[in-house]
Parts: sequence; C-alpha cells; structure tokens
Amino acid sequence: MRVIGIDPGTRHLGWGIVRVQGTRLSAEDYGIVDLDGRLSIAERLLQIDRALGEILRVHEPEVAAVESLFFAKDAQAASKLGHARGVILLLLAKAAIPIHEVEPARVKRAVTGRGRADKRQVALMVKAVLGLRELPGVDATDALAVAITHAQQVFFERAVHRGGR
Repeated sequence: MRVIGIDPGTRHLGWGIVRVQGTRLSAEDYGIVDLDGRLSIAERLLQIDRALGEILRVHEPEVAAVESLFFAKDAQAASKLGHARGVILLLLAKAAIPIHEVEPARVKRAVTGRGRADKRQVALMVKAVLGLRELPGVDATDALAVAITHAQQVFFERAVHRGGR
C-alpha cells in the first residue's frame, strides 16, 4: 500500500509517499511545494492544484492522510490554511483516493510517543523509522510523519481484527 501524507500550507506544502509492506515502512518519495507568497491566495491555490495533481498522477497513492486543522491564534492564517486543505481534499476526492484526517498532536504521539514533541524530535524519529540517510525539509518530514501515523493505525486495526477472530 502507498500512503501519501500531506502537511497543508499556503507557503510550503509538504508531501511524502510511504510504502507499507507488511509491518515495514519505507519512503518512496517526498518533497515540498514552495508557493510564491507574493501571489494572491487564489493563485497559490491554483499552484497547489497543479503541483499536487501532478504528484498524485505520478505516484498513484492508494490512500491519503492529511493533517487536520489546529486552532491558531491568527484567524486569517487559519482561514488560508482551510482554503489550501479544501483544494487538497477536493483533488484527493476527484482522484477517488480515500482520505484520513489526522490531528497534529496524534501525529506527534504516534511518531515520538509524546503529543507535545517538537519538530526536531519528530524529524529524527521519521528519519529512524523510514531509514532515511538525511533529514528532509521540515514540511516534508511532517508529511511523512502524517503518513506513518496512518500506517500505524492500519497496523493496529489489522492486529485487532486478527485478535478478534
């Protein structure tokens, strides 16, 4: 199974493809879509549509895990992030890719064991879990962490299902 993890953003959108083989996880590809902050929000949303659409076409993920909104102090930033998430969710829905939304604290707990872990701790655990040689950029690392979190949920559900027989 190939899971795409997405860390939404209107300046930097992180993405990562994690392959799940049994209980083994590996990073197939990852990156950051850097958006031009001088452009209007509408133009950046169009950039997200084009870039993420191409990523989906090339990698053909079977499932998507998208980081959900967190409550921010800046309402305008939260609104823009909501717009970006809307484009992402629409693209995934149009591609008939099942979508799982994951809260940021759950990602941190799943990857590090602590819901208040900092970005460096998350990055180091992502590197270790996926056997990466170097740390990706922070947005790509966050996206990979989102994909790992979903994969762990799948492992858990399979284990519960097998135990219930």
